[in-house]
Amino acid sequence: MNAASTPAINTADLYDERGDELASVALQFQSLGGRSQFSGRVRTIRCFQDNALVKSTLANPGSGNVLVVDGGGSLGTALMGDMIAESAVANGWAGVVINGAIRDREAIARLDLGVKALGSNPRKSAKAGAGEVDVDVEIDGVTIRTGVMIWCDPDGILVER
Repeated sequence: MNAASTPAINTADLYDERGDELASVALQFQSLGGRSQFSGRVRTIRCFQDNALVKSTLANPGSGNVLVVDGGGSLGTALMGDMIAESAVANGWAGVVINGAIRDREAIARLDLGVKALGSNPRKSAKAGAGEVDVDVEIDGVTIRTGVMIWCDPDGILVER
């Protein structure tokens, strides 16, 4: 099933229904993509001011998944710009959650892609490929593992425990 055809689930209602089966990320991410509500199975990346792994991962089939990038909360460089985001759309990703910054936010806002990030910075990141893929990441005290479900909307982010 295509992520765009998945019925929208409101995070507040989902939390009311499932409660402590879900972890809520309290950190206040901005909704920056053209799709304000998105969900899917998680893939993870841990990197710091280096987006080579983000680019290569989003260039592969996403199958409606959501990429969660732990950039250490750094706003010093952008971990995704419009060309990488366009690649994510073309490859069927439902969305990207970045504990860090993006750039090209106006172009990204026009794409059919869910994007949650802390903010934006026009500065490019390194491209050395430093980081790890499909590892447990922790954002705001919430552990996020590859394969669990994540739900994102304007109210916030919920993750399967």
